[in-house]
Formats: sequence, C-alpha cells, structure tokens
Amino acid sequence: MTGRVLPFGPSNPIIQAPMAGGGATPALAAAVSRAGGLGFLAAGYRTAQDVRREIAAVREQTDRPFGVNVFVPDFAAALDFEVGGEEPGDDAALARYRDELAPEAERYGVTLPEALAWDDDEWDAKIGLLADERVPVAGFTFGCPPPEVTARLHDAGSVIMVMVNTPWEAVAAAESGADAVIVQSPGAGGHQAAFLNPPPSWEAPDNLPELVALVREATDVPLVAAGGIMDGADVAAVLAAGAVAAQLGTAFLRTPESGTHPVHKAALADPRFTRTAFTRAFSGRTARGLANRFMAEHEASAPACYPQVHHLTKGLRRAAAEHGDPEAMALWCGRGYRRCRDLPAAALVEALMEELAAARA
Repeated sequence: MTGRVLPFGPSNPIIQAPMAGGGATPALAAAVSRAGGLGFLAAGYRTAQDVRREIAAVREQTDRPFGVNVFVPDFAAALDFEVGGEEPGDDAALARYRDELAPEAERYGVTLPEALAWDDDEWDAKIGLLADERVPVAGFTFGCPPPEVTARLHDAGSVIMVMVNTPWEAVAAAESGADAVIVQSPGAGGHQAAFLNPPPSWEAPDNLPELVALVREATDVPLVAAGGIMDGADVAAVLAAGAVAAQLGTAFLRTPESGTHPVHKAALADPRFTRTAFTRAFSGRTARGLANRFMAEHEASAPACYPQVHHLTKGLRRAAAEHGDPEAMALWCGRGYRRCRDLPAAALVEALMEELAAARA
C-alpha cells in the first residue's frame, strides 16, 4: 500500500462511475463531488483536448476532488503478467462483419468506414494531460498503467485506481502501484475490465459482496466495489464485505446532469426491454447492456476486435439514436437498471447516504 490519502472512504463512500461514450459529463462529476461523493470524467473515446476542456469545466464548478478515467491500450497492459482478455481478431473477420452490417448501414443511411485500424485512444497525450493537470484521481480500465506512468502520476500528486474483475488482477494492480482497486462484478453495465486470464477453474461470483470478499483475501489494497449497486442498502452490503467505497454508474444514468442520450434514458424505463445481456457486437469487447435487436442479430458473428468494431459501429449507433431507435444503440447498463431514479445527481447522493445510514442502523 502507498499510504496516500484517498478522497473517499466509509464516511464518503459514493463514487460516480466514469461512463465513457457521453454519460459522464463535467456537470455530473461536479455535482457528485459537491454533494460529498467523488465524480468522474471519462477520457475514453474523447480527444485529449476535449478532456482538458472538461477538466477545466469541472474545476469551474467545484474545488472538490474528482477523477479522470483512461482506457489502457493492449501494449500498456503487460507488467510481467500474462495479458488475457479477449484475443484480437484479424482483418478477414472484420471484413466479414463489415459486410454483415451493410444492411444496417442502408437502414440508417450511413456509410461504414473502409479502414479499421487499431489505435491507442491518444494514450500518451492523455497521460501527459493527467500529469500536467495534476488530477486528484487517475483511473484506469482494461489494464494496469506501466511503472513509469504510475511514478509520473504519483509525482503529480494523483491517487491511482485500477478496475479489476478477479483477485489475480487486483494483485497485479497493487503490484503496479495502484492506491486502490475497483472490483467490478459481472452484473456491471458497460465493458468488463478483464485484462488477465484467470485459472481455468475460476468462475466469477454474480454476488458482488462475495467477489469483494474474495479479492479482500488476496490483497490489502483499498477496494471499491462496482456492479449492480443502486441504493444505500447495496452500498452497505459491499462495505460490510470489505470495500471502502462503492462505484455507481447505472444509478446515475437518468440524472439530468448525465449525458446519456434521451433515447437511452427512456429505454431504461421502457417495458419492452426486459433484460440485460453481454455482447461484443457494438465494440468488439464484452460489455453489458439492454438486450435489443442489434445484439440478437449480430452477437454470434461479432469478432473480438477492440477498438476496431467500436469504430465500425459508432456511425450506426449515432444514426439509430438520431432516428429515435433504441434497437441499434449500445444501451449500456447494469442488471439493476429498473431501479434507476430520475433525480438530480446531488439529490441521488443524498438519498444514497440516507439509505446507507438506515441500512447500517
């Protein structure tokens, strides 16, 4: 453990998840931080300059700590550990998938990109930005930051958090210098963070407190629990299991400060959407969202090519949203989506803390 002071803990345990793709906004992050939680910006899928502007926007609204989350590209995920996750696909698989999606493109009036190259999501520029801006919390998903990045951000005064899915990933994160790890359960919305292959016998428990307890046995680094947490009783359960805080994403999707598309927000309460499911049809990497037509028709053939598939489908997803059609949108959310509350972010944080107090009592 590094001994760094964390801007969250049992007395202020609410963390707003960094929802890449538009859900996390400066208004949302600032509102959560002002209310006593920890707000997060998502650097994924955004340019470094856009992220710089969003950091400035948060600081205009609050002087409280906040975080910025970055996607770790494959080349940065190896710290003398076997890199797992999903195998990269090949050009032929991508070409076949592009051909399969041609009718979708015609349906929504878009042109699919011809070239689908891998990219690192401006990794170097974003790390430089986090260091220059001395962000209070630097979060990482899809892997551990390399030692030189950890050292640079620690020198800038940042607390480092890494999202993990297993005890083995938690140990790797701690050894890489993480000040805290975010334990993500299978019930979480959006992308699963997996980056190391677990033993063949490993089966992740669906129960988040149980997963937290297993990770707690493997490492003494502070744990944040994530996945399916929707109310104060859920927060109390993960704190009792050994977490110091809870990260909530889906719970904030319907807040007015959220940048979630109105069609997406409406789908969370639409009775025709009855379940969530894992898919890689939208991005090439496993993620959980509302089960819809696009997932049903394309999941079986989608290659494990991230971020190429993300770039292939983003025009389709944008056009579907513009048409008001949720059936071809990536409606990321966790299993607890039916318990989303249409409340301002600050009011939601207050409600969560009141419910937590009642659960503890």
